[in-house]
Amino acid sequence: MPTRNLGPALAAALVTLALAAPAAPAAEPPVERGRYLVEVLAACGNCHTPKGPAGDLPGKHLAGGGSITEEFGTAIASNITPDRTTGIGGWRDAEIVRAIREGKSKSGRTLGPPMPFELYRQLSDTDVTAIVAYLRSVKPVRNRVAKSRYTMPLPPSWGPPVTSVPDPPQEILQYGAYLAGPIAHCVECHTPPGPGGRRDDARRLFAGGRKFTGPWGVTYSANLTTDRETGLGEWTTDQIVAGINGLRRDGSPERAPMPWPYYAGRIADRDMRALVAYLKSLPPIRSVVPPAEPPKPPEPTRRRPGR
Repeated sequence: MPTRNLGPALAAALVTLALAAPAAPAAEPPVERGRYLVEVLAACGNCHTPKGPAGDLPGKHLAGGGSITEEFGTAIASNITPDRTTGIGGWRDAEIVRAIREGKSKSGRTLGPPMPFELYRQLSDTDVTAIVAYLRSVKPVRNRVAKSRYTMPLPPSWGPPVTSVPDPPQEILQYGAYLAGPIAHCVECHTPPGPGGRRDDARRLFAGGRKFTGPWGVTYSANLTTDRETGLGEWTTDQIVAGINGLRRDGSPERAPMPWPYYAGRIADRDMRALVAYLKSLPPIRSVVPPAEPPKPPEPTRRRPGR
């Protein structure tokens, strides 16, 4: 994507994209906008719908219970269905908004990672309200989940209370930044941590290399900057679109944990144009990302003596 300088060809490409970008669509009903955000761009089910060997567990949509183990400990995804006992059915709208944007539980307890609360603080009032409206509409699922177990202390808060956030700018690059940040949180996975474990936005923004371990083995997030050798600098627009939809440049499928099933063929054309334009505007950062590692074969079961 990035190049040391935004040369004439890239500048022209960005102008073309900007001119070709469709106008902002008419306001959608909140539930429909929320459905698109939850089920496509934000891909909430990638964490909040428990998985089995064949994918999502039937009847458990957004019911939580899946675990994510990283350096912070083991996080258990919450049940975000409107079940009144085990989900968010007994929460007020304002409490759900506070949980999403400020990382506070119904009782006011600080919630932990990997929810990107620092990004979600920037969700517009319109979009966070739409997300709540959609979550209210999904089927309630009774599913009591375990508590997360963190190996590090959580902060007292993720920041001051969020009051009001306007709708994002409609200029294509600014809108693309909003999609890649608060909405789809691409920056959260594609920017490696720096000292102290916080995202190194100052030096490694979108440079990739964050490690993810799971049933798929070990993968590292890609360098999304415009570096020609280690990033997307030599990728065409069509190749970047295919990449967001889950295909490598050679046409082979990408690997987890990116939420490919949520993205593939489902991102609105206007949003895809904005995402690609934004990625093409990123400055180049040379960052060699390690190759993926296949899952380790299961250890053979040892038979007890005498059996």
